[in-house]
Amino acid sequence: MNHRPVADLYHNRQQFARRVRLVSALLLSLTLLLTLGCSGSQEGKGAKGEKGGKPKSPPVPVSVATSVAKDMPVELEAIGTVEPFASVGIKSQVVGVLEKVNFHEGDPVVEGELLFAIDQRPFAARLSQVQATLAKDQAALDNARKQAARYAPAAEKGYVSEEQSDQALTSVATLAAVVQADAAAVESSRLDLDNCTIHAPLTGLAGDILTDQGNLVKAAADQPLVTINQVDPVKVSFTLPEQSLPELKKYLAARSLEVQAGPPGSISKPLSGKFSFLDNSVDTATGTIRLKATFANPDRALWPGQFVNVRLRLTTRQGATVVPVQAVQTGQTGAYIYVVKPDQTVELRPVTAGFSAGGETVIEAGLKVGEKVVTDGQLRLTPGATIKLPEPGTKGGKAGKADKVDKPGKSGAPQ
Repeated sequence: MNHRPVADLYHNRQQFARRVRLVSALLLSLTLLLTLGCSGSQEGKGAKGEKGGKPKSPPVPVSVATSVAKDMPVELEAIGTVEPFASVGIKSQVVGVLEKVNFHEGDPVVEGELLFAIDQRPFAARLSQVQATLAKDQAALDNARKQAARYAPAAEKGYVSEEQSDQALTSVATLAAVVQADAAAVESSRLDLDNCTIHAPLTGLAGDILTDQGNLVKAAADQPLVTINQVDPVKVSFTLPEQSLPELKKYLAARSLEVQAGPPGSISKPLSGKFSFLDNSVDTATGTIRLKATFANPDRALWPGQFVNVRLRLTTRQGATVVPVQAVQTGQTGAYIYVVKPDQTVELRPVTAGFSAGGETVIEAGLKVGEKVVTDGQLRLTPGATIKLPEPGTKGGKAGKADKVDKPGKSGAPQ
């Protein structure tokens, strides 16, 4: 048997294994050379850098503001609806032809002013008729009284029977009742005649005229002739969550509460009014309680049906430490603020944030008055980072705007 092919195969395998080991050694040597070269390059760069260490990060541009002490209003905010102080639908109390309309739609009207006139002639004729009936029955009553007066002494002397005397007295009583009924009819007819002229029951603004001149109007019709709304003063109705009720009742028991209201987006100053109504029950469907406030409205700045922003002031927090709302950030552990140190580095400081009002937040703990805080650029900051303040008046100079917080001002609605 020839064993040469088997020996050749074994020899070839040995050569292939030597070649694989050689290639592996070469690759390992190349890897080591590349690693040593990169390390030398980095060391060279480090020698050229700042004392051979990691390059220092450039300053981060930010905006800052200074925390201040100021009096902050404690307020509850809501969306309210303006309501007329009083609203009256004018209806006729008699049936007749509308003879005159003495005003135009939307006109201001004054209490006692003539609004409508209904044809009076039928009512004047009716009044004359019942007055004549009253006069006739009154004459009959006077005669019956005279006759009863004659019968009384005659009956005592026996000239007439007692029955005749009693009949005379009964006639007097009957006619007296008739006269009384006639007097009531006269008064009713006079009242109907007076109701032919309809006057304004209050001072306010007239709405749509729903029945034109010349139409026949009915007494107490379903549709009023016109509706008058009293807009000075005016009411604002709004709701608050039932969770606010205990605090509201506490301050309401101490004094009268101030309420401010103004149209959304208005540049004019909100109107100030007084709290006037607390509903006697909580709406179980919404979990809210309804409230109302009364406002003087001589310029008609508030209009019935209008939506307004409402702020109910409960009290005023004296000397609170406040910062712009933009300075307060929220993390996994709660609220925090970046505080600027004298060396222009920042410190991440946890704080206890209170309520917000007018673009400012009260800091209950963790910050002192006079410390500078970052209001813009927090996303690029880390604890110990160096900051740079933009020059005032430049495009990025937001620090100048934020520094306006240093000057105490009036607070607006809570956030």
